[in-house]
Order: sequence, then structure tokens, then C-alpha cells
Amino acid sequence: MTGRILTGALIAGLAAGFLAAILNLWTLTPLILQAEGFEGGHSHAEATAHSHDDGTTHTHRAEAASAPGQTAVLSRAMGTVATTLVAYAGFGLLLGAGMALAVRSGHRIDARTGLIWGLGGFAAIHLAPAVGLPPELPGLDSAALASRQMWWAFCVAATATGLACLAFGRLAGVIVLGAAMILLPHAIGAPQPDTHGGTVPPGLAAAFATRSLGVAALSWALLGTVAGLLTERQPVRAPA
Repeated sequence: MTGRILTGALIAGLAAGFLAAILNLWTLTPLILQAEGFEGGHSHAEATAHSHDDGTTHTHRAEAASAPGQTAVLSRAMGTVATTLVAYAGFGLLLGAGMALAVRSGHRIDARTGLIWGLGGFAAIHLAPAVGLPPELPGLDSAALASRQMWWAFCVAATATGLACLAFGRLAGVIVLGAAMILLPHAIGAPQPDTHGGTVPPGLAAAFATRSLGVAALSWALLGTVAGLLTERQPVRAPA
């Protein structure tokens, strides 16, 4: 049972990853190219620090600004597709594991509840961390990568735990704990740079942040819906 649910979730993750990759290339890559233009001739070898903390890295940070042409464009696109597929395949497996546990506990999973699960995953992995660390273009000042990744991981874990408490908790204390877990990372605060600035215009940075969240929301909605639909079709039985 669990294996079939995980397989369905992996399929859903790959479908969502393909959608996310297409939307990334369509809506985000043009903004990245504009940001690189503002950076001028600086090498992007050091810009790896601008990789997204949620694992959906864009390959522009591993390339030099002086690498034009069809080969560089194709390499960039293939790198973005590959990393996005891998990231959402992992997201799908995580979501599938949660759904399998829910089914074994007697909860019903279908396309509708799958959509809710998907939006919950978006909230935990993208939306909540973006409150403290919005998606960034290269060329913006930011705190050290290690500290940002540590806070992001803590925020994701706390938010996911809090959402689970709110969704499945029956006691008032569990619900209060869930709300506290969601708020805790933001009470601590995300690591911030000494100064906020950079070579990228604020409007471009804002457009990238909002589009990134929009792409993630649509992709997670598809991921949850498909995973829920495939889980619903599995011949599973609630425990006696």
C-alpha cells in the first residue's frame, strides 16, 4: 500500500516539477537575465550563494556572465529543468509519505484533500520561509548562505509541524502548540545582511519574489491534487 502511494506521489512530483520548470523558464529566467545585466561583467562563480534555500536552484549562479550563445542558453535551461524535477520529485516523496501515514491512520485522501495537502506543503516550504527570506535575484545583498539555509530548514520543520498540529490536533493544547510552532521561526528572525542593497532595481527584485511564489503555489497545487487522486485510487483499507 505504502509503496503504491509513494509511487503515485513520485509521479505527481515529476509532473509538478515539469510544470514548475516550464513556468520558471517562462516567467523567472527573463528576470534573472535582466539581473545579470545589471551585474555587468562580474563572474557568477561566487553567486552560488544566491541559490534558493528550498532546493530549486537556477543554474545561472554557476555560469559566467560572459558565456553567451545557444550552447549557454541550452545548458542553462537543461540545468534548471533537471534541478527542478529532482526537487519536486523529493517534495512528492515527502508528501506521499505523509499521505501514507494519514491513510494508515484511517484518514481519507482524495484529489480535494490532496490539494489542501499541496497548499500546506507550499506554505511550509515556500511561503513561510519567504516571510523572512524572500526569493532573491543575483546581485542582492544577503546574509551568509549557511545561516540562511539553517534558518530555512528550521522554519520549514516548525511550520510543517505546526500545520500538522492544527490539522490533526483534537486538544486545545495541541492547537495552541501548532500556532506557536508556526510563529516561532519568525519570532527568532531570519538572518539578514548588514546592509540591504545591491545592483538589482527593487521593482525587479519584487517581481522575481512574487513570481517565484506564484510558480511554487501552482506547482504544489498540481502536486497535491495528482498525488491525492492517485492515492484515492489505491485499494487501501482503514485499520480495524
